[in-house]
Amino acid sequence: MASILGIGNALTDILAVLPDDTFLKKFHLPRGSMQHVDMETGDKIWQTLKPMGVQLVAGGSAANTITGTAIFGMESGFIGKVGDDDLGHLFKSDQEQYGIKSTLLKGVHSSGKAMVFITAPNAERTFAVYLGAALELVPEDLKPEYFHGYDYFHIEGYLVQNQALIRTAVKMAKDAGCIISIDMASYNVVESNDAFLHDIVEKYVDIVFANESEAKAFTKMEPRLALDEIARHCKIAVVKVGKDGSMVKSGDEYHYIEAWPASPIDATGAGDTYAAGFLYAHSLGMPLKVCGEIGSVIAAKVVEVIGTKIDIPRWKAAKQEIRNLIAANSSGE
Repeated sequence: MASILGIGNALTDILAVLPDDTFLKKFHLPRGSMQHVDMETGDKIWQTLKPMGVQLVAGGSAANTITGTAIFGMESGFIGKVGDDDLGHLFKSDQEQYGIKSTLLKGVHSSGKAMVFITAPNAERTFAVYLGAALELVPEDLKPEYFHGYDYFHIEGYLVQNQALIRTAVKMAKDAGCIISIDMASYNVVESNDAFLHDIVEKYVDIVFANESEAKAFTKMEPRLALDEIARHCKIAVVKVGKDGSMVKSGDEYHYIEAWPASPIDATGAGDTYAAGFLYAHSLGMPLKVCGEIGSVIAAKVVEVIGTKIDIPRWKAAKQEIRNLIAANSSGE
């Protein structure tokens, strides 16, 4: 089985289901928005939330993907930075639970947290994100030996704002012989790092994952044409179009993949788990279309739960559906 290393913001997701917008208004959080907050505001929100009964889940885009690959059985590692506090210890123990080999460096500030507020009636998500120690990851923290022995290296786009860090990481990963993938993560990150992202994708990245808004920010084109454009700069391009499925392209090979059936209640983590399924299938040497289908299967499971952690019955169902897909492909059906 192939191995994969991820790098990203080590965040703990703090999930709170709210009856109405009162709490959001108190902290000036527009419903449906994603706001970065400073340490003081982040701590105030956290202290107010604690007595309300919240769900704590180790998260962050790349960490979610790496958790998925670990559950699939790939040897999985992660590089990030946490504070010396309860949330940092929780993040570490969560990764250990899944058998992830973590290189979790210690920062000065408190651990990063993504506070996710889910409000009635349609489970809309509002984010207040305090990056804290996660932001302190610097190029000097990276060592070539961290990358040795891994077949894949996966980057979350949120880190791209730290351009020196990413440039150092992709050089080390390329020197170690890794297949490099990036999830573009957010259209505003793409817009504000446009030239840098184009340079990195052109020179280092093999597989690009983007949703339609990120693909548009990167290419200034609509999804189908954006896919063609991205595929010109890397080996494999993936553009996800939400409930309408996804499209994959490598060279002249193109496939449209329908969304796998699901009863969605929360889209958090869908893109991260899609990437996990896709990379797992790719590591098995599956055809491009099957990689997309396996990504779609696992993404369909995570949207049926609140948060990014799929429960055991859904994992079992997903693994069976994936085994069937692999068997059908292997027998030439």
